[in-house]
Amino acid sequence: MKVIAVNGITKSGKTTVCEVLIAALTARGYSVGSVKEIHFEQFKIDPDEKTNTNRHKAAGSRLVTARGMYETDILYQSMLPIEDILAHYEQDFVILEGVTDCNCPRIITAHNQAEIEERIDCRAVAVAGVISNTGVKELCGLPVFNPLTEAEALADFVEKMAFTPLPDFDPDCCSKCGYTCRELTGRIIAGQAKREDCVLIEQETELYINGKYIKMVPFVQDVLGKAICAIAGTLDGYLENSEVVVKIKR
Repeated sequence: MKVIAVNGITKSGKTTVCEVLIAALTARGYSVGSVKEIHFEQFKIDPDEKTNTNRHKAAGSRLVTARGMYETDILYQSMLPIEDILAHYEQDFVILEGVTDCNCPRIITAHNQAEIEERIDCRAVAVAGVISNTGVKELCGLPVFNPLTEAEALADFVEKMAFTPLPDFDPDCCSKCGYTCRELTGRIIAGQAKREDCVLIEQETELYINGKYIKMVPFVQDVLGKAICAIAGTLDGYLENSEVVVKIKR
């Protein structure tokens, strides 16, 4: 799954860029998903306290699902980390509108250069939105795309630049690659590293809970792996450097 984020202030063209990318990538045969960040603090998809789903919530349900003939809505009672949200997606591409806490390439939409400068960081790969109507082709060292007239070129660019997001571990817990997750994201974008340079792509010790793969920083992998092998090593049939699988059912 490849991911790209589109970030900018209100009415800077974010949704238009997302619409164009979704349509263009879908036309190329890709499956596409999207995430829309809502910055309105009081936002609720089910605001009426008299609805049955709200009655479930008020009674204490932590996960409410509303299933209709043509739509299923799953209502969590908290703001999920973006990594947890993306775990529900299996599409080829996912477009993030307004999401800023994901270590993936970002397209910045803006009205003027000052807005770009306020949001640019090592994850930025391009500029689009309202400012592209000026006809300028480069700003702040980034290519500028007009989504309405350059939809195919923008889709080509996203096909090339998007990749599976890196995690966002505390630098004190990981940094085994030599960089923070955010820094490695920037290096991948700059062509100075590869996505495979993240040491968590192939963990030496893997943990699954109810079938869900759990990412662990190298230190935790080491502790868990050594503890299991130390116990297994006391048992008959244990061989050095062999694969050890432990299943716990509770």
